[in-house]
Amino acid sequence: MNIQEYWGKIFAGKSSPDSDSPSLTVAASNKILVPGSQGDGSFSLTDQLDSPETVLEDPQGLHDVDNQTMENDKKLKDEENFVESIRGYNEVQHEQESAASSLVGDDSRAQGKKAFVPIAKTITIEKDEVRPRTIPPPGPGHGIYEIDRLLNNHREHLDYRYGQYKRLREAIDKNEGGLEVFSRGYEKFGFIRSDTGITYREWAPGAKSAALIGDFNNWNPNADVMTRNEFGVWEIFLPNNADGSPPIPHGSRVKIHMDTPSGIKDSIPAWIKFSVQAPAEIPYNGIYYDPPEEERYVFKHPQPKRPKSLRIYEAHVGMSSTEQKINTYANFRDDVLPRIKKLGYNAVQIMAIQEHSYYASFGYHVTNFFAPSSRCGTPDDLKSLIDKAHELGLLVLMDIVHSHASNNVLDGLNLFDGTDSHYFHSGSRGYHWMWDSRLFNYGSWEVLRFLLSNARWWLEEYKFDGFRFDGVTSMMYTHHGLQVAFTGNYTEYFGLATDVDAVVYLMLVNDVIHGLFPEAVSIGEDVSGMPAFCIPVQDGGIGFDYRLHMAIADKWIELLKKKDEDWRMGDIIHTLTNRRWLEKCISYAESHDQALVGDKTIAFWLMDKDMYDFMALDRPSTPLVDRGIALHKMIRLITMGLGGEGYLNFMGNEFGHPEWIDFPRGDRLLPDGRIIPGNNNSYDKCRRRFDLGDAEYLRYHGMQEFDRAMQHVEETYGFMTSEHQYVSRKDEGDKVIVFERGNLVFVFNFHWTNSYSDYRVGCFKPGKYKIVLDSDDAIFGGFNRIDHSAEYFSFSREQDKWHDERPRSFLVYAPCRTAVVYALVEDELEPVRL
Repeated sequence: MNIQEYWGKIFAGKSSPDSDSPSLTVAASNKILVPGSQGDGSFSLTDQLDSPETVLEDPQGLHDVDNQTMENDKKLKDEENFVESIRGYNEVQHEQESAASSLVGDDSRAQGKKAFVPIAKTITIEKDEVRPRTIPPPGPGHGIYEIDRLLNNHREHLDYRYGQYKRLREAIDKNEGGLEVFSRGYEKFGFIRSDTGITYREWAPGAKSAALIGDFNNWNPNADVMTRNEFGVWEIFLPNNADGSPPIPHGSRVKIHMDTPSGIKDSIPAWIKFSVQAPAEIPYNGIYYDPPEEERYVFKHPQPKRPKSLRIYEAHVGMSSTEQKINTYANFRDDVLPRIKKLGYNAVQIMAIQEHSYYASFGYHVTNFFAPSSRCGTPDDLKSLIDKAHELGLLVLMDIVHSHASNNVLDGLNLFDGTDSHYFHSGSRGYHWMWDSRLFNYGSWEVLRFLLSNARWWLEEYKFDGFRFDGVTSMMYTHHGLQVAFTGNYTEYFGLATDVDAVVYLMLVNDVIHGLFPEAVSIGEDVSGMPAFCIPVQDGGIGFDYRLHMAIADKWIELLKKKDEDWRMGDIIHTLTNRRWLEKCISYAESHDQALVGDKTIAFWLMDKDMYDFMALDRPSTPLVDRGIALHKMIRLITMGLGGEGYLNFMGNEFGHPEWIDFPRGDRLLPDGRIIPGNNNSYDKCRRRFDLGDAEYLRYHGMQEFDRAMQHVEETYGFMTSEHQYVSRKDEGDKVIVFERGNLVFVFNFHWTNSYSDYRVGCFKPGKYKIVLDSDDAIFGGFNRIDHSAEYFSFSREQDKWHDERPRSFLVYAPCRTAVVYALVEDELEPVRL
C-alpha cells in the first residue's frame, strides 16, 4: 500500500522544541534579507541600510526571487480508498489477534496467534513526576507564510501537501492507535519476549514460506515453520522450555529461512537488535540479544538538557584510537570522551553506529538498522559510553542513515523477501547509482513503521539525545540532488522533482522526536536550502532544529586553491551569512567529508608535506607552516563566529590532523577486469593521532589549544546564539573583516604581510573592551605581537562621522594573519584563561 504525497504538521500550542530557546533574528542593526546567490535558496544577512539605527524586525521584508507559478502536482490516488485499505489491514489483523489470548503489560502470549495490545508508557521527568508519552496533533500549519511571504506563491502546493499529511496522521490515529503507538513497531515485530515464551514476527509479503532457524534448533528449516497472514506478516510463537528458560538462549545465532521469488535464502531478521561477523566468515549472523537482568547495563545519569548553542565534536568510534586497530566503545568512553569535555564541546556526534557489513562505508551503507555495530562492542557497551557522556554533561547525537540502505543481499534488507520492491522502490527509482545503494519507499505503510520505530528505538533504548540525519537532500528530491545546481528558484523546491513521500516521512520523524523527547535535537544534512526546513512542523515546516551549513566547507576548499591576494572578504562573509531567517544552522569549516581519501583537510591544503618535517618546536618553521597555522586558526574562528547558531568539528581537525582517512581495504577487481589497488588492509590511516595534538613540543599542540580556547570563549559569552550580529567591515584592500556578535567584536586581518597600527574598528555599545582571544598568542603557536594587558575604550564621533556605520569605535593593533576577539567589559568578565 502506498501513501502518495503527504506533508505534515506537528504539535499544537507550545510543544515546539524551540519554544523556550529563541532563534537567531536578523542581526541587531542595519540588516536586511536578500536572496542568496550560492545556489542554496537561502537569504543573506547584509549590512548597512540608510539609517545606522535601523533594526529590521519585519520578517516580511523579503525580495521575490521568482514569480513563476509551479506546475500542477500529480493527483493523489483516491484518498478514501487509501484510508479504507489501511483500515482493512488493521481490522483483519485485529480480528485475528483478538481471537487469541489477551495480553498483559509484559506482552504475555499463549502458543499460537496472539493479540498485540499497545501498552501506554511513561517516562520519569523528576523523582516523583511522571507524564504520559504523547505526540500532540497537527496544528494550523500557516506560520511558514508569515515567516517567508514568498511561500505564498506556492501556497497551493504547500497547502495541498499539508492537507495530505493531516489525513495521514488521521489514518494512523484511526488504524494504529496514533503515531505514538505506530512508532513502537519494535514491540510488535522482531523478537518479543514474554513470560511464556518468544514471539517472532516479520513482514515479508514476497516470501512463499518462512521458518525461524538458528543455533537453538540446529538450523533445521522444518523445525519452526512460521504462519503468514494475508498482509504478508509471518509469525511464530516459541514457548518457554520445561524448566522455564527462554526457548532461544541469549547470544544465539538466528536467521529467517524463506522460499522467495529469487530462490531459497536465509536472512538476518530485519528488526534484529545485534548482529556479528564470526572470524573467517563473510556473512553476518543475527544474534538474539537478551541478556539476563543482572548483566544488562542500567543507566545511572540523567540526560543533559539541550544547551542553547551546540558545539559538536563529530567522531567515529572505530577509528578513534591512536593505535592501528578498530577501537571499542569502552576505550572511546574512557579515553576520548574526557578529551571532548576538556576541549569544551558540549555534544558528541557519533558516526557508524548502525551495523554495516562493509567497514569502509564509514557506516553509511547500513545493513541492520536496529543493531549497533558489533565491531566496537556489545549494545551494553554502547549504553555505558552514552551514560558516561551524560555524566560529563555531553549530549550524544547519532549520525542516523535513513536516506538509503546497503545493497547487500546476504546481510541487509535488499531483496529481503526475494523482491526488489519490499522496503524499497522497484527498478531504477529504488537504486542510487552514485552511492550503489537501495532507496526506501517512504510511501509504504510498513516502511514508515520501520523507520519511525527505528528512530525512536535509539532514543528510547540507548538514550541518544538526538540525530544528525544523513543525506536528506537525496531523500527530498527524485533526482537526489545529483548533477543539480540549486539556484534559489523556489520552483526547484516545490515542483514535480520533490519526493513528497520523503518530506512527509521527515515531518513524521520530527513529530516523533520532538513530541516524545522534547529535549532531543534533530539536524538535517541538506545542501539544497529547502525553505522551511528548520521551521517547526506545527507551523508548516519540515521540523528540523538545525540545518548543516554545507556550503561553508566547500567555500574554504575553493579559496585554499587560490592565492591569498585572490581571496575576497565579501565572498567569505556572504557564504558565512547566507542562511535563511529563523532557520538555525550548524556551521563547520570541515567535517569527515574533507578528511577522507580523495579530498584533503584544511591543514593539509595549507601545509602539505611540510607537516611531516617542520612541526617540531625545536627546529625552524617554514613560511608554509607559519601561513598554514595562522590561517587554520582564523578559518575555524570566523566559521564559528559568523556561520551559524552551532558549530561542528571532526575529531582530529582541531589540531590539524596530518593524515587523511583511508579505511583498510584490499585490491578490488572491477567487472571490466581492471584492478583498483587497496592498501593491504592497513589501519595506519584509519585512526586518529591524538598524541600529536597533546605533544607540547609540536606545533599541533598550539592549534589544539586554540580550538579549546574558541569553545570556552563561546561557552562564556554565548556569541553563536546572540541576536546581535553585524558585519561592519569587509575591506578588500586591507583584507580586514570586522563584525560584532553579542558583546564581542571580532577583528580578522587576512593580509599576508600588512599589519595595521591604530586601526579603527566600529562597535555598537560604549564602554571598555578587553582581548579575550588572540590567535597570535604564543600558546597558540603565534608570534605574541599583541599586548593583552591593554584596555580599549570606545568613543563616539559626530553623526556624520560614524565609523563603518557604527556609532562608536576604538583603536587596535591588527597584525597580519591574525584574528582577535574583544569583549565588552560589561559584567567585568575576565578574559578566558585555560
